[in-house]
Amino acid sequence: MGWFISPERSLDNHQLFIKVPIMEEWSKTLFETLDSFADRVDEFFMEINEVVEDWTEEWHHTVGVEIDKCLEDVFEPIIEIYFEFEDITGETDQLFTYPVEPTPEQNTACIGCHHYHGQVYGGNLLVCGMHPYGWDGENCPDWESN
Repeated sequence: MGWFISPERSLDNHQLFIKVPIMEEWSKTLFETLDSFADRVDEFFMEINEVVEDWTEEWHHTVGVEIDKCLEDVFEPIIEIYFEFEDITGETDQLFTYPVEPTPEQNTACIGCHHYHGQVYGGNLLVCGMHPYGWDGENCPDWESN
């Protein structure tokens, strides 16, 4: 504690007042309040988290199961018809992708290249990003080793 002269509060400038450590108490109270507030915010969000977890688990076990069953009931007959049609016609779907490796007969310049993609999409071979249809010669200018 210290002494100070307060000209605002006294008529006589020589009157002494005891300095109360108000700032120390105020800052201590502020930090205690902030800590308490932070604890309550944490508790609030923990409770919200628990409620949301319970709700999503309940929703998954009730509505989610019903949606899965409904989708299965709708799409299962379509898939069966599709495979029956494939068996009857003997055709395979061109929408599925499959890999094709470069050979000395096809895409010779791509053998061992880092950029070679070699996937068939809808019946079309995508060789690489630089040369989607492949390089016509034997030495591609963009060839890089794996």
